[in-house]
Amino acid sequence: MDHDDFDQEPIRGLPQMLPDGERILWQGAPSAWALARDALRLRWVAGYFMLFFGWNTVSMAAEMSWGRAAAESSFFLVLGLACCALLGAIAWAQARSTVYTVTDRRVIMRIGAALTLTMQFPYKWVGAADLVTRADGTGTIALRTLGETRFSYLMLWPHARPWRFARTQPALRCIPEAARVARLIAEAAGAAATLPVIAEEPALKGAVPMPAE
Repeated sequence: MDHDDFDQEPIRGLPQMLPDGERILWQGAPSAWALARDALRLRWVAGYFMLFFGWNTVSMAAEMSWGRAAAESSFFLVLGLACCALLGAIAWAQARSTVYTVTDRRVIMRIGAALTLTMQFPYKWVGAADLVTRADGTGTIALRTLGETRFSYLMLWPHARPWRFARTQPALRCIPEAARVARLIAEAAGAAATLPVIAEEPALKGAVPMPAE
């Protein structure tokens, strides 16, 4: 029986309804192929096993025919194919379980294929965002958060900017139309900065209410 682990979400990708006045500007997920290519380095892994196959074939060709040498070395191709298939499955699972949500107040990330986490980043927590795009239009938007809050790289991976361990940056990885989404975030963050913040002051202990005039 098909079972959706997220069928209890009131809104896809969100653990609860948004507050009144907040609206969703965009929702999306990583491209599975782009995630395998950029985050899991699928091409590098394939090239690694191809290199071993070629090197072993050339080495063995000194003692036997090229055809037999290639056949003897085909083990590396089979092993490489299995590893690439595994990486592809991981990328597919990550893409399927991930939902990135951009609202006019914050960025929300539901991530994790095995252990699901929902993280939110109000724009007042974000100092800047860095965009890296690819030729096919996919790209990554990394959030540079303010303050002393630290995030675990392993907990966020692969939804983190690569090689930033000391100051981990949460990232919307390998999303389609990344440039358009980055513009939405920039515009929403700019508009949110102009909104007045109204905090309710706690009542003073022992204060006497003023009579109405």
